[in-house]
Amino acid sequence: MRNVLYLHGFASSPRGRKIVALKEILRPRGFRVVAPDLNIPSFERLDFRAMAKISVWEMRKHLPAVVVGSSLGALVALQAERTVPLAPLVLIAPALGFGSRWTEKLPPGDPIALFHHGEGRALPVHRRFFEELARVEADREPPAAPVTVVMGRLDESVPFDLVYATWNRWESSGRLARGSRFVEIPDGDHGLIAHVDLIANEILSAATPSPGP
Repeated sequence: MRNVLYLHGFASSPRGRKIVALKEILRPRGFRVVAPDLNIPSFERLDFRAMAKISVWEMRKHLPAVVVGSSLGALVALQAERTVPLAPLVLIAPALGFGSRWTEKLPPGDPIALFHHGEGRALPVHRRFFEELARVEADREPPAAPVTVVMGRLDESVPFDLVYATWNRWESSGRLARGSRFVEIPDGDHGLIAHVDLIANEILSAATPSPGP
């Protein structure tokens, strides 16, 4: 079995619906989905650097054929990949180009109660996590490895235009790796649960790149 490392998004968990569905689709094709819990050291005390650090450790341990990052997990994947550029990336509804937007719409107080999809209830998380994210520059430059971005035009959480602007900046730099692609899903929302088959195909394609000329 070849490994696919899946880095889940904010307020999610390794038990997310996309992860479960991808495991069912990819296992018969010879791929094992490894999904670490990124709610570290806890959801209340989330730390982006700790997320990236554990992802680097998982990459070195499992030597994945593909690294998948979903939403916030895409930023974690980009940060980790700069340390261990081992595998192509597939970024699903990636939180690219956010910058200060991480803090602009936060409710007052500290900690902040937000709904955690993995737990199915509101949980507290400290404000400093979002202030940290506002300073993250993992998406400033394109990754060294080939990258596929899968983005829904109707994403209600991550503005499509922000992601596409980041992609255009990467493309204009001339440093995108050969085989990198932007996949737009016209009717896709943020969850993209209805498009898991397409995501699985993009993961398989990234794991078996076409030979060079």
